[in-house]
Amino acid sequence: MERSLVLVKPDGVLRGLTGVVISRIEQAGLKVIGLKLVVPDKKLAERHYPWDPKWAQQIWDRTKKAMDAKGEKMPAKDATEYGQFIRSTLMNYIVGRPVVAIVVEGNDAIASIRKICGATSPHLAEPGSIRGMYSTDSYDLANLQKRSVVNIMHASDSVTTADKEIPVWFTEKELVKYKRADEDTIYKFA
Repeated sequence: MERSLVLVKPDGVLRGLTGVVISRIEQAGLKVIGLKLVVPDKKLAERHYPWDPKWAQQIWDRTKKAMDAKGEKMPAKDATEYGQFIRSTLMNYIVGRPVVAIVVEGNDAIASIRKICGATSPHLAEPGSIRGMYSTDSYDLANLQKRSVVNIMHASDSVTTADKEIPVWFTEKELVKYKRADEDTIYKFA
């Protein structure tokens, strides 16, 4: 069984979408084992978004490719500068605003939740996904306004990432072990 961190970002909390997110997770047969409402401070945001030069290079490469395809110029001189800008917009968005932190457990939890979320860029998110249904933001608009993309939620992108992210938001004592009433049907149906 995998674990994933899910954050209902401030736009999701303020729009009353926390219940939708939790409901979709549970309807998929996944189990919520940790849940809390947090107003992150700068220290927590820095721990969730630690500086990583490899991440900055990936963001730079992906953005440069998209901007080159549109014939536009990159807004920063190099990957470090652009990565620091993106990291600061991400941190600024969650600091001082309500975030619902959730730890989810289940078979292929990471892939399942990422499918429920939809693509990170809401205008590319699949119909029926949370981002596809409830968000209309885009990287173009976010870049124009010098802010992060407003896309309802965050979900760990790998087991390695989840293993790093979960302890930032939860202690092991805050995670509850229990059996869902339908687990035998979901996982042991004969």
